[in-house]
Amino acid sequence: MKAKLSGKIRTKKVTAPQARAFSVHLLTASGSFLAFLSIVAASEERWTAMFWWLGLALFVDGIDGPIARKLDVKDVLPTWSGELLDNIIDYVTYVLIPAFALYQSGFMGEGLSFLSGAIIVMSSAIYYADTSMKTKENFFKGFPVVWNMVVFTLFIVQPGEWIAFATVVISAILSFLPINFLHPVRVIRLRPLNLTIFLLWCLLGAVALLYALEAPLWVRIGISVTGIYLYCIGAIMQFFPQLGHKGPTDNGVQP
Repeated sequence: MKAKLSGKIRTKKVTAPQARAFSVHLLTASGSFLAFLSIVAASEERWTAMFWWLGLALFVDGIDGPIARKLDVKDVLPTWSGELLDNIIDYVTYVLIPAFALYQSGFMGEGLSFLSGAIIVMSSAIYYADTSMKTKENFFKGFPVVWNMVVFTLFIVQPGEWIAFATVVISAILSFLPINFLHPVRVIRLRPLNLTIFLLWCLLGAVALLYALEAPLWVRIGISVTGIYLYCIGAIMQFFPQLGHKGPTDNGVQP
């Protein structure tokens, strides 16, 4: 029996498409290692390093999806769920680590920082359980728990503890409301403009990190303006459904 089983195992071949598809899963899984490095940095209160690792994780999260779709990973390896893997890593990098950073830093004082962390992790866990979090146009329904971006902005702008706490509470509430939030890559309407502003936000964030989070005023203003745009543009496009349409046949849905 053992000989037969081992023979079957030896004769099973891995095709080139399967190898390429699995390499995409490995790329996605590398985000878990970046998350580990971020946690180590946060536990040592090395905030600049933590955000560099989270930024790199955000970059990996941005490129693995298009690569997976191009290589038909879902069809080539149907028993491996890239979506589930991505959600697991996203919850750590988008939610747990930013919440821990708020608490560990005492950013809003001990009490509000702890309460903010609790609100973030609980509301986000429920959000990830929603199987209909995307619209036909690939908008997110409700605030898409991108707490890594929100917390990073709060660390840079330093708006004060009550404004920061209000931002956390309002964002958590918006997670459960039928208000659209932008996916800067997958939403077709206004994509060149939206993607440009997103990349500008990323560039300003990198500059802020080079200043070790002690960014000059022009950087703080730039991050605030681009961040508010990215936060609000989905709702604006929801209320103005023709905004960004190229023609009467364009429905804004990615093929």
